[in-house]
Amino acid sequence: MTQQSRRLVEWKSGVWLNPPQSFREEDGLLKVVPEKGRDFWKKTLYGFEFEDGPALLANWDPNTAVEVSFQLSSFTELYDQAGLLLYHGPGQWIKTGIEMNDGIPQLATVVTDGYSDWSLTAVPEWAGEEVTLRASIMKDAVIIRARSKQHAWRTIRVARFPYPTSNQAGPFTCSPTREGLEVIFTRWEITAPDQDLHINPPVE
Repeated sequence: MTQQSRRLVEWKSGVWLNPPQSFREEDGLLKVVPEKGRDFWKKTLYGFEFEDGPALLANWDPNTAVEVSFQLSSFTELYDQAGLLLYHGPGQWIKTGIEMNDGIPQLATVVTDGYSDWSLTAVPEWAGEEVTLRASIMKDAVIIRARSKQHAWRTIRVARFPYPTSNQAGPFTCSPTREGLEVIFTRWEITAPDQDLHINPPVE
């Protein structure tokens, strides 16, 4: 796969890990309403365990990068969230995207291998924009980057992801504390992997 090549993933080609309350395709977009109270988290700090959030997954070749884009216009309440789920199996996954926290959109990543950790970076200037999350495997790690329509790529996490096979990836959304969130996903693509940690990938 060349650095310029991209392949759209059709929404219908994905399989739901935990179906949402509702979803529909409309004009090439995927509109998803997650059920209140579902999430992804394992043990750390809170003690509870959730792995019941909706995610639309397809097989992920480690020699490719995966990108998911979505709109932030509906994000208003605490813990409203959406983005990209990288899934190896129960208890071994990474969710990364935008999560509302303290009234501000935050770039959030939860890395889980039996236990979860959580990192946040505030991006108030991204409010209301279309956001893209990207993941690319390099050796035993995954490089996670994000951008918006108006802001360039930024690297938000390098995390351990030592699974050479049997991986899936795709869009996810959760609404742990409220009813009525609808997330509009605009794009799901497979493209060429990152060539270097310090070189940004191209923008389509």
